[in-house]
Amino acid sequence: MKLRKGDRVVVLTGKDRGKEGDVMRALPDKGKVIVEGVNIVKKHQKQRRATLQAGIIDKDMPLPVSAVALVCKTCGRSRVGYKFDAQGRKLRICKKCGDEV
Repeated sequence: MKLRKGDRVVVLTGKDRGKEGDVMRALPDKGKVIVEGVNIVKKHQKQRRATLQAGIIDKDMPLPVSAVALVCKTCGRSRVGYKFDAQGRKLRICKKCGDEV
């Protein structure tokens, strides 16, 4: 999976198409990411303990990785590629402009 926690992404498909947000959590085993402020559903929650609030809460649900694209600082949304630097470290790069992500 080429996206990580903290990356700025834009949603490509679905009810939230065009919205931008930061990746709060990446789920590589499922191929999904949770984006802040996107794909929010209302969940009816029962009070379990004294600290857990009962009622209708808003919950961020995961999106497939294929439904989001990374937002580059210089050129907008693009794909992610890899290259190795002089020290042999693997870097993530923007496919459009070649800058490091």
